[in-house]
Amino acid sequence: MKDKLIVFKVGTSSLTQKNGSLDRIKIARITNQLAQLHQQGYQLVLVTSGSIAAGFRRLGFDKRPTKIAEKQASAAVGQGLLIEEYTQNLMKDGIVSAQVLLTQDDFADARRYQNASQALQVLLHQNAIPIINENDTIAIEEIKVGDNDTLSAQVASLLKADLLVLLTDVDGLYTANPNTDPNAKHLAEIAEISDELFAMAAGAGSSNGTGGMTTKLQAAQIATKSGVPVFICSSKEDTALLQAVTQRNKGTLFLADRQAMNQRKQWLAFYARTEASVEIDRGAEEAMLNKGRSLLVAGIKAIEGTFQSGDIVSVYSQETHRMIGKGRVKLSLEELEQKLSTEKAEGIFIHRNDWVSL
Repeated sequence: MKDKLIVFKVGTSSLTQKNGSLDRIKIARITNQLAQLHQQGYQLVLVTSGSIAAGFRRLGFDKRPTKIAEKQASAAVGQGLLIEEYTQNLMKDGIVSAQVLLTQDDFADARRYQNASQALQVLLHQNAIPIINENDTIAIEEIKVGDNDTLSAQVASLLKADLLVLLTDVDGLYTANPNTDPNAKHLAEIAEISDELFAMAAGAGSSNGTGGMTTKLQAAQIATKSGVPVFICSSKEDTALLQAVTQRNKGTLFLADRQAMNQRKQWLAFYARTEASVEIDRGAEEAMLNKGRSLLVAGIKAIEGTFQSGDIVSVYSQETHRMIGKGRVKLSLEELEQKLSTEKAEGIFIHRNDWVSL
């Protein structure tokens, strides 16, 4: 099936030796498969970890550092080394690659979100392979568990990919940790990502990586809600990427949500930052979640934080105190408080077109 867009995410454990340093043979194996798929007509994006692994020994560290500043310094050295490996390997087959470094801010800002989308679309249109990584040198909060799992899901959603493949050191999701529980059963297909699944995924990351199965479930949740199916499989086989495109290898396939969010709703749901929140009563909650109504001023029972008209706020249930969604407000805090102070609070606070349920 040609002209399909596949996003691959390769974790640190799939790129490194046992001592934590970069494994050039593994990278060559990955790029060889990318080249074959590229020649078959697939559009490809690679989200890669490994910049810290590539750089820490060059800086004189005996093992992978744990301090933030040391990680950032290692990433600064390793990012160039990592992209050089990919670039040289792909150029052997005449394939142009492009380095793209992103942070969460690039998704949280609506204008930068659109700019990232457009730049990536141009690269794909020109038959280049974008190689994407978290900008670890400057992204303090992002150097933690699940960074590139989430990043790959965000990229796949942004580009409306046909498939997101998460390559790791395990061959999919199990009912328990297969390394410690002989009764663990492999799950081949998941139609819905439930709370029970998250409870099941205790996390089985390796010492060289930063992610576990829980973070991959979180990534799968983002992608599938955006209409992108996700396949989690092991990178250990020499042809793992080739097989993953059609799920011929053992793994877990997460089916895409049939009612996928459009790009504007995706941005609102997963990336837009909120600086304030409101709590609403049971009637307003029912109207928004089950009847497709707008949030009226009268339904608001508590406010936390400040906001202006056009800002995004989180909306919580007064009954359960859980967040039920996010929306763009039509009133400033001052205007809202003024309306609530009157005997008959009227008007729309969040229009249903500017709302997403979570």
